[in-house]
Parts: sequence; C-alpha cells; structure tokens
Amino acid sequence: MSGAGTPDIEVDGTGLKVTIVAGHWHEEITNGLLAGAHRVLDASGAEVTEIRVPGSFELPVVCKAALESGADAVVALGVIIRGGTPHFEYVSAAATDGLTRVALDTGKPIGFGVLTLDDEQQGIDRAGLPGSQEDKGAEAASAALATAVALREVRA
Repeated sequence: MSGAGTPDIEVDGTGLKVTIVAGHWHEEITNGLLAGAHRVLDASGAEVTEIRVPGSFELPVVCKAALESGADAVVALGVIIRGGTPHFEYVSAAATDGLTRVALDTGKPIGFGVLTLDDEQQGIDRAGLPGSQEDKGAEAASAALATAVALREVRA
C-alpha cells in the first residue's frame, strides 16, 4: 500500500475558503473520502463548502468555477474503478489532466483525492472508513490547505 511515508501535515486554515467537489459514483467510498476531508478542514478553521457532481469527469470544470468564484483551494474527490472497457483510462486521464490544468490556470491549489482503482476493495482500503488502511480524503484536504498557505507566503 502506498500510505507508507505519508506526511503528518497540520495547517491553520483560518481565513481560507475551501470548496470540496465530490462525485456521486461509489457512494460508500466517496462518503468516506468526504468525511476525512471535512474532518481535516473543520479542524483547520477553514471556511468549507461542498458541491456534488455526477462523477469524476465533471470535477475539473466545477473545481475551476469554485476557484474563479473565490475559493482559495479546492479538494477534488472521486472514485474511478477499472472495468472491462477503456472507459477507465479515458476518465482517469481526463480528470487528472483537467484538474492539473485548472490548478495551473488559476494559480490555486487542488487537493487531489481521485482514487483510480482496480476494484472496490482498494477504495474501501483508502477511504478512511472503519478498517481502512489510508484516508485519502484527509490527505487531499491537508495537501490543499498546506499548498494554499505556501502560496499565500510566496505571494506576500
């Protein structure tokens, strides 16, 4: 599992506006990711809003709108599980490339919490649910906060 070496980052998010954008696919896993992201963001003192979108393909455009509407950072959460067609590769690439482009175009951070999985169990193991080995929602939120603070320092 890739969780070895995960940094323990605690950031004061006071004064930051953070939007969580999450897909609806694979609700059990997504709900775990959301809970982890909310836990980290709430503890940081950031102002948090949540927007749900149909799936991971829709994450980039809504994340861009949130950032352009005043969010300091976004946490993008989605679940893509490999199937028997190339759909997995197309959606995974579109979500990843799109979110990267949005971050670079807006100059604002996106915490990347899009799980690309071979099966549902891999998602359960990473969703921060009881018995999970990792909490990728919390990790994505921590990354977004830490990067927003770093950008604020660079631009000061």
